[in-house]
Amino acid sequence: MKAFVIEEGSGLDRLALVERPVPEPRRGEVVLRMRAASLNYRDLEIVRGTYHAGFALPMVPLSDGVGEVVAVGEGVTRVAVGDRVASTFWQGWIAGDFEGIERAVPLGGPGPGVLAEYVRLDAEGVTRVPDHLTDAEAATLPCAALTAWTSLVAEGGLKPGDTVLVQGTGGVAIFALQFAVAAGACAIVTSSSDAKLEQARALGATGTVNYRTTPDWHLAVRELTGGRGVDHVIEVGGPGTFARSLAAIRTGGQINVIGYLGGKSTEINPMEILFRRARIRGIPVGSRDSFEAMNRAVAATGLRPVIDRGFAWTEAPTALRHLESAQHFGKVVLTF
Repeated sequence: MKAFVIEEGSGLDRLALVERPVPEPRRGEVVLRMRAASLNYRDLEIVRGTYHAGFALPMVPLSDGVGEVVAVGEGVTRVAVGDRVASTFWQGWIAGDFEGIERAVPLGGPGPGVLAEYVRLDAEGVTRVPDHLTDAEAATLPCAALTAWTSLVAEGGLKPGDTVLVQGTGGVAIFALQFAVAAGACAIVTSSSDAKLEQARALGATGTVNYRTTPDWHLAVRELTGGRGVDHVIEVGGPGTFARSLAAIRTGGQINVIGYLGGKSTEINPMEILFRRARIRGIPVGSRDSFEAMNRAVAATGLRPVIDRGFAWTEAPTALRHLESAQHFGKVVLTF
């Protein structure tokens, strides 16, 4: 079979297409024939060597994919040959709080990823996906969708009438917008592109702010909420945006820290957190149980993930460059 691996070096050029044996399932394992995969910003950083942790190489990258079960090992009862399943981001995190899950390993670093024609996974680390989704749509769920779901629903207690501030229009952001709309909440979206903001309004955003033309966007957000501030923030900018996110929330509002597109270090005034009684949490994607709960909600609402662009899986380097350009709206996917 063919597989992409990350080799020594730096930059996207160290991604190489190689030949490897088709894996055989061991006890408790399944083998998937991959149908589709999707890209996350984490994958981009790992491939180009700028991620905060290093991993043993060569390594197959990417955490998110959907495939057909083509072989099962002894003792497997959760799934059967012919089932269409998605990988879970954290292999080994089944349910409950993340604390104490020492043996849980994320796919695509340090665990082997899904950018290969066949992938072997623990049977406990896969889950069936909603029938109404295409393979490409289903492949977007494991990391981006579940991160948004954990932030707003599993941890955030999102309810009708809440207001959600969504930063940007990448994968997690657009899922957060969609989940907010589906729950009867109001979503405010920020972007530097008026065209993307128009797309966000078409998806149901009730307010939009161009942070390039409105640098003090937190003031515009507060104005859109009648001065009250938002209930939830999907914080993807990190140090570059955190202070303004804090200024945009209501008293007792929540900030879900997901990314660091704006950098990795800054000064934070703890008095602002205290003054606003802010609830701040880091979001480590989510458990398999949360993934399955989210899938039930996706199926019940008929929600369809937003795909910016699809590539053949052998065009993975080109797809990663497209992600790197930050021109995408929603998810970038690969099909097998």
